[in-house]
Amino acid sequence: MTSGQVLLAADAASADSDGVVPQLAELIALRGSTVRARAPRRGRHGVSGRAPSALRGRGMEYAESREYVAADDARHIDWKLSARTGVTHTKTFQTERERLTLIVADTSASLYFGTRVRFKSVQAARAGAVAAWSALREGDRLAALRGTGEEAPVAPAGGTRGVLRVLDALVRWYRQPPVADAGLQTALEQAGRLVHPGARIVVLADPAKAQAVPATVWSALSMHADVELLLLVDPLEQSPPACVLPLATAAGRIELDLAAADARQAWHAAFVEPIENLCRALPGRRVRVQVLATDYASDAWLHGGLEGAAR
Repeated sequence: MTSGQVLLAADAASADSDGVVPQLAELIALRGSTVRARAPRRGRHGVSGRAPSALRGRGMEYAESREYVAADDARHIDWKLSARTGVTHTKTFQTERERLTLIVADTSASLYFGTRVRFKSVQAARAGAVAAWSALREGDRLAALRGTGEEAPVAPAGGTRGVLRVLDALVRWYRQPPVADAGLQTALEQAGRLVHPGARIVVLADPAKAQAVPATVWSALSMHADVELLLLVDPLEQSPPACVLPLATAAGRIELDLAAADARQAWHAAFVEPIENLCRALPGRRVRVQVLATDYASDAWLHGGLEGAAR
């Protein structure tokens, strides 16, 4: 930065949609970024190694009660029915065949800007697409939602059809800030009502919005689901230049002197501290936190390489 000044790229980039708004074609192309599980090898005596199963276990959804027989798990005895009939009964459960992966999209206005490679909103859409294609590879059903009472969530569906419905929603949600946005907390509370035990939840969020969510909401989600929080950040937010930074706002052009100690302290409190607080507090609540900058590969988070990677 030889000029000693940085100008946000929103106005200059608006003439070129590359990196400013997500495109359905680029989200579809991200299918190749997910790693296909290695196929089981054939040995002298048949298949060896790991082989994926269509069945994922007993499941948690109640099916019916029947009379107890020897070798049934005593923990599943239906005590109410047993007392009513005088005959010991045990509960049976639906076999879990497909896990649900739910993508929760934060669509707050703070995501729709960027200074390096792409907008945070575009990176959110791309990370969501990576999560969707990864879910397809693992045989999961897929759903998505954002914080609003005016739009129904993308209903769970399997296969490529389910992925494409989610990608279409991500393009719509991250093309521009939605008019009706009830916030990330509303989206997470809705997610808690939608998922069943054993589900996977991938949250795409701005750090400040994620920090504003009460810790009890995160704990309630992670109690029965695997929760992964992807924090979308811009390099400028993490490493601001020590100079005068001109900014274009709705009220007009302003200049922020980031060489001043008080300004840098306020900047750190607004952009860096939320990440530090989330990376420190949420793992203890069984929420996996990763930081995804706009100049990172959109699939860099997929194998856990960015946990706590705040700049």
